[in-house]
Amino acid sequence: MMSRARDAAAAPRASAERERALPGVAVDRARSPSEIRFDPGFNAAVPFVDRHVAEGRGGKKAIRTAAGDVTYAELAENVNRCGNALRGLGIERGQRVLMVVKDCPEFFYLFWGAIKAGMVPVALNTILRASDYQFIFGDSGAAAVFWSPEFGAEVEPALAAARPAPPRMLRVTGEGRCLLSLMAEAQPDLRAVPAGATASCFWAYSSGSTGRPKGVVHRHRDLVANSQFLGQDLLGLREDDVMFSAAKLFFTYGMANAMTFPLWVGATTVLLDARPTAQNTLELIERFRPSVYFGVPTLYAAQLQLLESARPDLSSLRLCYSAGESLPAELFRRWKERTGLAILDGIGSTEALGPFVSNSPDDARPGLAGRPVPGWEVRILTPGGDETAPGEPGRLQVRGMATAAYYWNNPDKTAASMLPGGWLETGDTMLRDEEGYYRHCGRNDDMLKVGGIWCSPIEIEARLIEHPAVVEAAVVGRPDAAGLVKPEAWVVLRHGVVGSAALIDELMAHCKRRLAPYKFPRQVHFVEELPKTATGKIQRYRLRS
Repeated sequence: MMSRARDAAAAPRASAERERALPGVAVDRARSPSEIRFDPGFNAAVPFVDRHVAEGRGGKKAIRTAAGDVTYAELAENVNRCGNALRGLGIERGQRVLMVVKDCPEFFYLFWGAIKAGMVPVALNTILRASDYQFIFGDSGAAAVFWSPEFGAEVEPALAAARPAPPRMLRVTGEGRCLLSLMAEAQPDLRAVPAGATASCFWAYSSGSTGRPKGVVHRHRDLVANSQFLGQDLLGLREDDVMFSAAKLFFTYGMANAMTFPLWVGATTVLLDARPTAQNTLELIERFRPSVYFGVPTLYAAQLQLLESARPDLSSLRLCYSAGESLPAELFRRWKERTGLAILDGIGSTEALGPFVSNSPDDARPGLAGRPVPGWEVRILTPGGDETAPGEPGRLQVRGMATAAYYWNNPDKTAASMLPGGWLETGDTMLRDEEGYYRHCGRNDDMLKVGGIWCSPIEIEARLIEHPAVVEAAVVGRPDAAGLVKPEAWVVLRHGVVGSAALIDELMAHCKRRLAPYKFPRQVHFVEELPKTATGKIQRYRLRS
């Protein structure tokens, strides 16, 4: 087992020479994993935002967008103004501030301004429908809702129907009274409200891949642990990096990539306020020349198709990362062949704030999720609760400093997932091979029992994607005429390829050659796209239904 990072009350003080001194937090990087200690009253906004001016980065670009740049000094001032504007609206310490905000500097101002002023920001998926927003507005008991005007068509009807309605409702930008106009009138200085490492810091509503979204409550320390252990210790992110995340800020994976990772190391982030596509993401990379790119498998697949005919300049990139859904080995191989770069795959969750098992820059293996991230303990259990043998799939549980405290207003789900001893039930099935590398087999609910033998849909999907006609695939279980479960495949074809009965036979034969005989899909359907959550996860439950 990996050793756990410890809070101030449990850890001895190391020598100053071995520590990275930050306001309110000390990081001892001489240890493996880094040891993190927090001062009483720690507020995450201080090391992530306030310190940069004092460290000489005031004039450095913190945020870059097509509309303009924001320096670290401007970021700190606008965070203060926003926190004061929220106070001026009468929002009190500990109250929730809901955000339906596009990827833009105002997202930073609102998120960190709320945290610094002692409030709890809750960033929501920006492509939900009014009924989803209405549920969350009621479930969260929010004191305020702020939204980018682009999302008003869904947010405003939800606010009108909410019972009770949030008492404060305001657009972020636009004509007349809005958050930006209040910020312009607010004071530029703000003292951080004392909080504490384990105090509630922000919420993230889960993607709702299997039902209603759930409010996941994260603490101040979680942002630090994820940024240090994954961002700095494993990925080696540095101050001179420019980072671009196609995954959006409302998604915890995107929030880390595009906001907390660059702010933790004093780097620069590039934001795209539109829906990411293969075209606009590659254009952005060519224009702003990031050194680190974070994507999801679906987007990497689309970009590879575009790269067959386009030749954008991707020479600035030194590191590519993927999460949200398992990265097929064939995608890894195709991307490396085309760009010369490996894609580092990782598996994580909203509840863990980010990946807890990951490949690393010096150890990336196609088709594998990698090894435990520093600071995380990982175990795989049998149905009886024993640890599995190498090569045997089982239930994945993890333990680390970045795990959420609980689910809001959902004690049953909290009890089922946040287990004694700090363990988190992830809902994933994984196996560990003889060399200590982990392979993701799918969600527990997605596993198939074919012929009495457990079968991973991800394994079948990976074989389908190896076929040159296939871009994406999803596999679910479907009872046959005898009521026995058999694999069923849903396939997205490459541009210009037409689905046919002959191609179905060819794909079945391809799988039979590469897999155990019982694993080949008995049915194959060709579709234009697969149903996914906004964060890129395939919604297999929709295919099953």
